[in-house]
Amino acid sequence: MRSRLASLIRKEFIQIIRDPRTLGLTFVYPIMMLLLLGYAATNDVRNIPLAVFDQDRSTASRQLLEAYRAADYFTLAYETNSTDEIKDLIDSGIARAAIIIPPDYSASLARGETAEVGFIIDGSDPTLAGTALSAATLIGQSRGAQLTRQRFSQAGGVAQAIDIRTQVWYNPEMVSAYFMIPGLIGMILQFLTTILTATSIVREKERGTIEQLIVTPLRPWELVVGKITPYIIIAFFDTVEVLVAGMLLFHVPVNGSIALLLSLCALFLVTTLGIGLFVSTMANTQQEAMLITMFTLMPSIFLSGFFFPLAAMPKILQAFSYLVPLRYFLVISRGIVLKGVGIRSIYPEVIALSIFAVVVMTAASVRFKKRLG
Repeated sequence: MRSRLASLIRKEFIQIIRDPRTLGLTFVYPIMMLLLLGYAATNDVRNIPLAVFDQDRSTASRQLLEAYRAADYFTLAYETNSTDEIKDLIDSGIARAAIIIPPDYSASLARGETAEVGFIIDGSDPTLAGTALSAATLIGQSRGAQLTRQRFSQAGGVAQAIDIRTQVWYNPEMVSAYFMIPGLIGMILQFLTTILTATSIVREKERGTIEQLIVTPLRPWELVVGKITPYIIIAFFDTVEVLVAGMLLFHVPVNGSIALLLSLCALFLVTTLGIGLFVSTMANTQQEAMLITMFTLMPSIFLSGFFFPLAAMPKILQAFSYLVPLRYFLVISRGIVLKGVGIRSIYPEVIALSIFAVVVMTAASVRFKKRLG
């Protein structure tokens, strides 16, 4: 019995060793997960891009801005000259918060009055918005307390020096479902289309039916289109299903154009289908296809901003996130659903997705054609 068991164990090890790619993935995957969970899975947000509309441009206003910069929660990223510029920056996701200093800020402080300062926060990401709201209030209160102590020591006045008036746009209650559900559209599109496309083609290889399809009059591109069309239909159905369920069950407001959202879903699908097709040319078994697909999906989950804010990640992971197509689609879906933006505010993401779609699908098609040959 022991010899039979030992022989079986030996046979299994031999089979595993004969598949070095799968073996390698099993060792690399835990390290990748450890790094992603250790560095990317954090809500400790820092360096939030802040737009500044300083209408006072005085020493006092610069000191207030310096207090926000020194706290490390905000990066004074953009100087603006109007509230319209602020709206454009927040709509496009370039800035996540804005401070508005009125023209009489320093004069109010000099008169011993309370100076009101406006602070606008993008509430489409509740985690980031919660941090920004707390930090904006605490930093303002700290600076105000300093000035109040100075007044008290100089003239005995105890009036509050600064009043930070915060506004949270697009998701004032900071409901997590409003943030997660538009993101789920992208996750579902990538997860379903990549896995189903990769495994369906590899399944044909395993069964030996791919050779039968090759000898038919079908051209390679017709074979590809025929294989992926059902998954395109399924993906669009799931997109509409998530939107409708989100509206009915979680009362998610859809403020933008559904037609625009669906058309950009189609653009994103070209990329995800290309990834699935490319995986199918690398894998020889469905198990291997699943492993390779998961190897691509996990970075997308953690480095796209789906769960954790990109601003909370180390700079090197933020740089890698630009290689993740889902990052751009999440900006698009959340922008359209929550902010009601049009193509003008999201055109950088649309251009990036278009480049990904062309590059990935071309590479996958060329490789697939070679494998058929």
